[in-house]
Amino acid sequence: MMSQMTHLPPDPMLERRRQVQDIASRKLRGRELRSFLYVGVIVAAIVVALIPLGFIIGALVVKGAHVISMTFLSATPVQPTLFDQDNIGGIGNAIVGSLVVDGIAAAMAVPMGVAIGLYLSERSTRTASILRSASEVMTGLPSILFGVFSYIYIVTWMRGYSAFAASVALALLMTPVISKAAETALRDVPLSLKEAGLALGARQSTVTLKVILPYAFPGVFTGVLLALARAVGETAPLLFVIGASIIYDWNPAHPSTAMPLMIFNYAGSFYESQQAAAWGVALTLVAIVFALNLAARFVAARMRREQY
Repeated sequence: MMSQMTHLPPDPMLERRRQVQDIASRKLRGRELRSFLYVGVIVAAIVVALIPLGFIIGALVVKGAHVISMTFLSATPVQPTLFDQDNIGGIGNAIVGSLVVDGIAAAMAVPMGVAIGLYLSERSTRTASILRSASEVMTGLPSILFGVFSYIYIVTWMRGYSAFAASVALALLMTPVISKAAETALRDVPLSLKEAGLALGARQSTVTLKVILPYAFPGVFTGVLLALARAVGETAPLLFVIGASIIYDWNPAHPSTAMPLMIFNYAGSFYESQQAAAWGVALTLVAIVFALNLAARFVAARMRREQY
């Protein structure tokens, strides 16, 4: 009897369970190894991308920080001479010009981009597909083409260069970026919120304005600031349309200047003082763009926390 109990046949269910556990353990080790390799590749790619970025930021700080001062940020530019090559003035007019150009561009692009994004998120018609394709094509176009468009249809119509023509070029650049961000943010709104508003008897327009847009506002706001950050640093669209000015001028119908254009002009100057000033302008511009991106992340994160 005892010998029969000691030589019982193995339990097939227990054996099967052991086989499944062995297979799962081997697969888990393989997945962990692949995950480790993928994470290593991603970290290496980030490090490779940050190395040149670090060198660029370091060069900007080293070569541009000593140029920046209150006089540099507030005074108007002065053309240096052979006898006074260090007298270059400041970039106050370029800061004002950038504010005017980018402000008007944002005022035109934000409503248009949000409206297009709202239409694309609500409709699946052929017109929406064509508009979405056109928006994606515009996102990939070289930015100088927007400047050429503005020159043909704005500068020739106004018979002169102006900050408004530059704003039109930048608005065309910003609109597809904003519309894509708005469409993505609006599509992420839960369908239950829209259905709840309609079930309460509210109109479609009321649900859109009171429910959908407030919920999607963090994503839309992030897209707006990112598009504005891109427009602030663009030089090519301004070359043919903005003209040149060395005075403070808030009138968008007059020629103006902007910080990216001043960097372009100073970098090719024969005077070393202006070449050094180009680094200061570039550092100021990078600081502004960095502040815009940081503000976009902060505001979007705070709004999402308040929603949840």
